[in-house]
Amino acid sequence: MTGKNDSGAQGTDQTTRLVTYLKRGGIIAYPTESCYGLGCDPRNPRALQQLIRLKGRSAAKGLLLIADCFKRLQPFIRPLSAPRLAQMKRTWPGPVTWVVPASSACSPHLTGGRPTIAIRVTAHPGAAQLCRTLGMALVSTSANKSGRMPAKTAAECRRIFGTRVRVIDGHIGQRRRPSTLIDLATGAILRP
Repeated sequence: MTGKNDSGAQGTDQTTRLVTYLKRGGIIAYPTESCYGLGCDPRNPRALQQLIRLKGRSAAKGLLLIADCFKRLQPFIRPLSAPRLAQMKRTWPGPVTWVVPASSACSPHLTGGRPTIAIRVTAHPGAAQLCRTLGMALVSTSANKSGRMPAKTAAECRRIFGTRVRVIDGHIGQRRRPSTLIDLATGAILRP
């Protein structure tokens, strides 16, 4: 953003601070298609461990990644055949998460120790813009303590997590359910 006022510079400063926060292991809460999500830098093992502890979630469950475009997800997956890639891309951007072969760059905290990773190109404008602005894919798991209902507002996130999470204000999408989860290799619907 350019112009006579300094709002562009402020936006750049805020983005730089947020990227630094994430690179240092910070966790954010941000709006997604159906609820607020918790996210972090998927390449930061300390952040992944902290996020899992914060939720009280089993590390064996693994985590999923979202991005605004497929190229931000590519470093985390093994190369796919053209037909498999086309099959996924037909559903994106959208509320379909695919379980695909993970690259060797994936932390076991992302994969839950399995050879696969769950990925999605999000259709939520705010989440997509956040990934685009930050220039990275983000971990995306519901903003809640394990077994509890996901937060639907920024205020709920602040109440649940306090200062342990940086909350990004915004509005969730209109979906009532989490994304559909499909195993790319078998076509099995793991979560409708």
